[in-house]
Amino acid sequence: MNEHMLILLVEDNPEDVIMAKITLKDINIKNPIIVVSDGEEALDYLYKRGKYTDAVRPDLIILDLNLPKISGYEVLKEIKLNETFRTIPVIVFTVSTNEQDVETVYMLGANSFIRKPSEPSEMRDVFNILLRYWLDIVKTTRG
Repeated sequence: MNEHMLILLVEDNPEDVIMAKITLKDINIKNPIIVVSDGEEALDYLYKRGKYTDAVRPDLIILDLNLPKISGYEVLKEIKLNETFRTIPVIVFTVSTNEQDVETVYMLGANSFIRKPSEPSEMRDVFNILLRYWLDIVKTTRG
């Protein structure tokens, strides 16, 4: 596994953040993970604004859609329209069951749409598959 790939988790639900971190530890993922809690903070991180002036470009972004301040849709759109960021894989990880959301995020350039499982054991399995795929199997670029 490429343990040098930086993961940016954009998630406003503290319980989901805790579950994600526990899952990463349980499945022995040692990659650095940066957590931001809203869309505005995600863009501040990417553009190295405010407290993120020393931010490192992430190699993978896991993005919730329903975020405060700036929606996940807007963050995704900004990422994929920006020449510097568009090659970063963006995995939309959301509770949404709306088929229109699936179509919209793919049209905006998302690399995957994954529904958040409600059970911790399912979350562990999904994260294990998701991260092994993106960190072990797929060849990504650094911009």
